[in-house]
Amino acid sequence: DVCLIFSALDKDVDAEDHGKGQRSPKLCGTNYPVSIAFIVVNEFCERFSYYGMKAVLTLYFIHYLHWDKNLSTAVYHAFSSLCYFTPLLGAVIADSWLGKFRTVIYLSIVYVIGHVVKSVGAIPDVGDSTVHVVLSMLGLVLIAFGTGGIKPCVAAFGGDQFDEEHVKERRKFFSIFYMSINAGSVLSTIITPILRGDVKCFGGDCYALAFGVPAALMVIALVVFIAGSGLYKKSPPEGNVLVRVCKCIGFAIRNRWNNSKKSPKRSHWLDWAEEKYPKRLIQEIKMVFRVLVLYIPLPMFWALFDQQGSRWTLQATRMNMDFVMGVCFCVVKMLNALLILVFIPIFDMGVYPLIGLCRIKLTPLKKMAAGMILAALAFCAATVVEINVIKSVVEPPPAKESLVQVYNLMDSEVTVQFPGHTVFSDPLKSYEDPSGYTSLPLTGESQLYTVTVTHNGAEYQCGLTFTERTAYSLFLHTAQPGDTVCKLVSPRFLAEPSFIKIKTILTTPPPLFFCNGLTFKKMEDIQANNIHIAWQVPQYVFITAGEVMFSITGLEFSYSQAPASMKSVLQAGWLMTVAFGNVIVLIVAEGAGMEQWTEFLLFAGLLVAVSIIFSIMAYFYTYVDPDQLDKIFREDTDDEKVESSDGKKNEAVSLTDMPKQTKM
Repeated sequence: DVCLIFSALDKDVDAEDHGKGQRSPKLCGTNYPVSIAFIVVNEFCERFSYYGMKAVLTLYFIHYLHWDKNLSTAVYHAFSSLCYFTPLLGAVIADSWLGKFRTVIYLSIVYVIGHVVKSVGAIPDVGDSTVHVVLSMLGLVLIAFGTGGIKPCVAAFGGDQFDEEHVKERRKFFSIFYMSINAGSVLSTIITPILRGDVKCFGGDCYALAFGVPAALMVIALVVFIAGSGLYKKSPPEGNVLVRVCKCIGFAIRNRWNNSKKSPKRSHWLDWAEEKYPKRLIQEIKMVFRVLVLYIPLPMFWALFDQQGSRWTLQATRMNMDFVMGVCFCVVKMLNALLILVFIPIFDMGVYPLIGLCRIKLTPLKKMAAGMILAALAFCAATVVEINVIKSVVEPPPAKESLVQVYNLMDSEVTVQFPGHTVFSDPLKSYEDPSGYTSLPLTGESQLYTVTVTHNGAEYQCGLTFTERTAYSLFLHTAQPGDTVCKLVSPRFLAEPSFIKIKTILTTPPPLFFCNGLTFKKMEDIQANNIHIAWQVPQYVFITAGEVMFSITGLEFSYSQAPASMKSVLQAGWLMTVAFGNVIVLIVAEGAGMEQWTEFLLFAGLLVAVSIIFSIMAYFYTYVDPDQLDKIFREDTDDEKVESSDGKKNEAVSLTDMPKQTKM
């Protein structure tokens, strides 16, 4: 593979010199380049790799690394956030140094290495828990740089394969490209949880296989992309407009700081860059800033949306996951990807035209505000589900606490005393159903308790060690006459998110019966949760409808309101809103310390408030006609003032002179 990679790169050197003039071979007499087939397959495999790994990531943190739900949620969203910060780095590398083709190859290699490291970290025989954590975190960082770095390159590289006159074909390519993303997401969300749960390795759930298969798909993605090397149209890097924009802004700030008292005031702070940068660039940056201001409230939407893979997954694992007509938990997890494919045509061909028939002008910003409200409704639905779930579920204990329940298997009642605590002050009858788990405070990560058991007037003492965040069952029974045995067991805590298989060994109506001197008693300490996972469907419907109205419309709005040379800058800004949304979840998960249903309600309320603020901002935003953008910026690239026929000079067009459309 290494020889193949560098052989392909060597062949590129000459190709990149004439990439723009190169015409790619076409598919079967159409205007579609053959090369896009390699790009679409590459994207399918890469998305399978990414979403397949994320599908089991939260459960991996909880069950394999033994983290609590808040730390698991925080790390999950920190990883997601990093995946959306790194596209800025990938764009700079591609446009300023390596070009899109080489950037995709080099960062895909980093991507593969990250997957391999992550898979090795999931092998129990490799080191201790510290080694597993280090390898897992290193793997996630490498994956974040890989997937984020190629994110702005692959789709743009696919668009570069088309000739300038084939606009319709290019537009259809992006639809196919988007379909490949969702196809990879749907399949991986089904397959990797099955590999984790149904395939056993190393004596437990096979996380190594669940991460290894996505790693193999990423290797395939890299090989497929390299295989099409000879067919690609490769353009050399032309300089990164994002870097140029940052330099222009920096110069304007410095120049204003140094000369504001000496020079006359200027109408806009960016005008202080006129001494060094062309007016066209300055005007375009002003236009971009008008849109970026609207981006400020948007991270809150992504803070809710991206909790599908963390908080909603944890909620699902505490619900009844019995199969219904062959449908299992994995189908609920992939509902978003399935519904997005259904909702897009429904909204485009049904919902939006019907609203138009009611003479309601549904502008892009109105759609985005409506999408926020739908996402808030999704979390209201999640709140209702959570309230019902916690009625029959005992949460795992927090730090410096254990949970304990006592089973009295003696022939008469007993009294149990924990020194310094009155957790079991009342006598426990023989074979009495336990009243439930009781919280036991600890002085540190673990604590030794000398428990006193009183039976038939005689006292017995048992030295028992309890560890924090663990639930215990204390069984009291008689091994021989006059001898009391205390057996402390810590089975897998059934209230903790987990998948369990139950086998019926004996069924009989009476709860208590005797056989050859043995006494059997069925004891149910926690009733099975009767809230079925299907109750999560409404929240997925709301969040997906919100995504259609918010995300897709937001991309369209950003594209239409940006000058041609600034579209990549706004794309970077859009990705940053996703990154900051995950940062919000990270902060709340680590700092709030509230019950889950109140956290859901908090997020819903915050998004409603943000949607109101966004609507007010949108009301004062005036749309620019996208068809007039080229006409507005007709100045030369150096933006020198052009002399008119009467000898006068025309100033650069200002934002106030732009053709306007309706507000909001």
